[in-house]
Amino acid sequence: MATIEELKRKIATAGDLQSVVKTMKALAAVSIRQYEKAVESLTEYNRTLEMGLQILLKQRPEMLLKQTSAFSRPIGIVVLGSDWGMCGQFNERITNYLVEKIENLALEPENRLILAIGSKVCDSIQATGHKCEACFTLPSSIGGITSAVQEIVLILERWRRENQVEQILLIYNHIDSGATYHPTDLQIFPLNIQWLKSLQQKQWTSRSLPTFTMNEERLAAALFRQYFFVSLYRACAESLKSENTSRLAAMQMAEKNITERLTELTMEFNHQRQTTITEELLDIVSGFEAVLNSRHK
Repeated sequence: MATIEELKRKIATAGDLQSVVKTMKALAAVSIRQYEKAVESLTEYNRTLEMGLQILLKQRPEMLLKQTSAFSRPIGIVVLGSDWGMCGQFNERITNYLVEKIENLALEPENRLILAIGSKVCDSIQATGHKCEACFTLPSSIGGITSAVQEIVLILERWRRENQVEQILLIYNHIDSGATYHPTDLQIFPLNIQWLKSLQQKQWTSRSLPTFTMNEERLAAALFRQYFFVSLYRACAESLKSENTSRLAAMQMAEKNITERLTELTMEFNHQRQTTITEELLDIVSGFEAVLNSRHK
């Protein structure tokens, strides 16, 4: 049985952990909101891009459809994870999804190049026996996403130039609603043929037929560059939001466990202290009775 001093130390340690967990909960909640706002702001911009693609598809569909090729190897895979722990099964889930994707596509090691964003997910991927060609840290704020996306683009361009990569797949954790998320994938190069056809067949919302005056090749290239950048940026923001959502849930569970442990330790401490006080009182009473008995004799 632990002594009173040992219990005091355990209670103090649990109290310190509880303070750390509360701080991390607050930081995660704030981070979730800022990444959520970033995703919301990109939604409208992405809708504008889709409208531009839709206009081009209705008037000059060959400008976009000709950029879409059949499945080719090797394939470049960008995996978004985390650099920090204490976020539940966040990295494990995305790693398992990647492994399943590789198996479903029957990709041999020489036919795939993996870019891991986040040291934790990089370690998790390599632990499964899959090699990461490159790995760097994920930004810890909205302001750092742009530079991270630019670095990703440079690596992908080098892969296309040096390794003849003609297909790029993006894998990341996507928020469903509230505190739930799931791994998903998005083909960002070439443009998905089914998605383009659905845009082409989509009804235009206005009675005024859209048109454009600039060179169609320049327009197609500009729209693709913007779509490519926005897709990477939004995936980073959604991944970071998912990470902090997972961390918030983990911290809530940790806080619950710490609170329960503190209650147990406090009850044990009170019981131990009461036992000690009772023993001391009994010693005093016994001593007093002994003195009285000696006087009567």
